[in-house]
Amino acid sequence: MSPAERLEAVVHGRVQGVGFRIFVARNATRLGLTGWVANESSGRVRCVAEGPRDSLEALLEDLRDGPPGAFVDRVDADWAAAGGAFTDFDIRSGWHPGD
Repeated sequence: MSPAERLEAVVHGRVQGVGFRIFVARNATRLGLTGWVANESSGRVRCVAEGPRDSLEALLEDLRDGPPGAFVDRVDADWAAAGGAFTDFDIRSGWHPGD
């Protein structure tokens, strides 16, 4: 089994007010990932997820597609080793500076 990795992604476009955070949380949970998703004051959505690389890649594709009603311009993604700080996947309200 490969070591867990961490995906930090920022989604740009029309991604607030369209159920984007719920969409991300459902897909991340289905994929067995841990972490969080939150709106940013700039109108973007930030996601931090940890787990196996293949599951994170699947989530990244979901972020690029978005839910119905969303329009994703681009997704900025950074990869790192997992920190292991999360036990589940949360929706955080308001802007969150990160972990």
